[in-house]
Amino acid sequence: MASNLGEILLKDKHLSEEQLKEAKAYRESNDIPLGSSIISLGFMNEEELARALSRHLGYPYIDLNQFEVYADAINLIPVEIAKKYLIMPIHRIRSFLTLAMVDPTDLDVIEDIRFRTALSIQPVIASESGITFAIQKYYGSSDALRVKEIVSEISAAENEDINIIEEQEDDYDVEELVHSTEEAPVITLVNTIFITAIKKGASDVHFEPYEKTFRIRHRLDGTLYEMMNLAMKFKNPVLSRVKILSSMDIAEKRLPQDGRIKMRVKLETGQKKEVDMRVSSLPTIFGEKIVVRILDKEMLKLDMRHLGFEDESLELVKKAIIRPWGIILVTGPTGSGKTNTLYSAISTLNSMEKNIMTAEDPVEFYIPGINQVNIREEIGLTFTTALRSFLRQDPDIMLVGELRDFNTVDTAIKAALTGHLVFSTVHTNDAASTIMRLVNMNVEPFLISDSLALIVAQRLVRRLCQKCKVEHKLTPQALVDIGYKPEEAEQVKAFKPYGCSVCNNTGYKGRVGLFEVLEVSPPIRDLILARNTSKDIKQKALQDGMITLRRSGLIKTAQGITSIEEVLRETIRDEELRA
Repeated sequence: MASNLGEILLKDKHLSEEQLKEAKAYRESNDIPLGSSIISLGFMNEEELARALSRHLGYPYIDLNQFEVYADAINLIPVEIAKKYLIMPIHRIRSFLTLAMVDPTDLDVIEDIRFRTALSIQPVIASESGITFAIQKYYGSSDALRVKEIVSEISAAENEDINIIEEQEDDYDVEELVHSTEEAPVITLVNTIFITAIKKGASDVHFEPYEKTFRIRHRLDGTLYEMMNLAMKFKNPVLSRVKILSSMDIAEKRLPQDGRIKMRVKLETGQKKEVDMRVSSLPTIFGEKIVVRILDKEMLKLDMRHLGFEDESLELVKKAIIRPWGIILVTGPTGSGKTNTLYSAISTLNSMEKNIMTAEDPVEFYIPGINQVNIREEIGLTFTTALRSFLRQDPDIMLVGELRDFNTVDTAIKAALTGHLVFSTVHTNDAASTIMRLVNMNVEPFLISDSLALIVAQRLVRRLCQKCKVEHKLTPQALVDIGYKPEEAEQVKAFKPYGCSVCNNTGYKGRVGLFEVLEVSPPIRDLILARNTSKDIKQKALQDGMITLRRSGLIKTAQGITSIEEVLRETIRDEELRA
């Protein structure tokens, strides 16, 4: 390539002769631009490189997140060329195309784009991660630009085919509402929203009507991000379209409803992915809020070694799940990964010799070889009735989605005491308080101590992006304050998020579990029988070496897996209970 980037950086003393030589060799061996090579080798970061070029060449440096990219400019350059050259077309004015580049000294690229577009090129400088993220955003699934085109198409139409229904409770025509959802722009808009969320790996999509805007967000790695903010005229057609897809009653707007959607998505690789989606609608003061839960089988990890258990905790879990009988409880708030942990456990036990049955509300993922039952309370199929029926089906292992009431707990205990292994969930803050929760449900302590084998409390925290994480310099005292021992605080090296193209500039990619595993050992059983408090039980467990949620987070922080901020967000500091 006809690029003098290296000479510029060498002249301005940003690189040495040896570094430039190494960067060129790295570029040749990996077939990447010189700027990417310099960044990959750690000689300069993206910001330093971009600003250095801007100062030397006089081209403006821009943050692509702050610029509007126009569809007519995007259509001028194929995605393959944009990725190959690390460029991003911004906008076209008459015969001039503004082009964001990592290396505007590369005259071969500028000449190629000029030839392809028949336009004069006006380069501006942007960071590599900014351009990569923009390519993913605007080219990856064509989501943002396609949505913008659809919104413009509907908004600009002089004779709109979409009928907007007024907010009065009874003043709408169902036939007109159905018709509005069958218009091509609305269908494309809703499909694009779902496809974008699936391709990005989002777990949920939120359709939220407010007084003057209609907001759509998706949850990625546990955090909500805004996808788009639409005018209120889009609210009824979009929400009705989602309700039709999920087989809900679009005429019923006063009561909550539940539904399901099954969708097949074609990925950039050409592969097709099938996902199930759980849909929930809830009436709010400004209209129905709909949340779509995306159940992607590829996101389900069934190997317990990859969930985030510390070695000591994993050994306790493995020891408990091979028991012939007993109750194993997983506790934590909604969205903390309890289902994944339970599926991992029963998948480990899944074999030809075992009869495994589950009662779930609803079944989230189908696991071959396991008999799964959907709870339907409206017809009387509750957890309790399902569990009682299981006992007549010659089971070895049973999974009950949740212990909600005394009857379900009582049936689960009887099953455990008659030679069955039972898995279930409870909503509590930590492992020790789970026992008190069962006591509060009027279960006798002797039944708890005899049947309960293990309690796993868990939370999910975001993983740091391993490509861009940077050191988080904290004083030893600050580390002690969050839970490290003084001798540990002198050696711990913590990291924090930075942001790059790999992690969509968030600094995080994926999630990992924090786990607190309480084995119901003979001393713990004695405390339960004596009706001791959860504090006493936790104190004894700590003395016996239990790793708490906070400690699990601190271990992962020291390993560079997550950040201090994530651990502080999901856990509280352990009381000084050890003797």
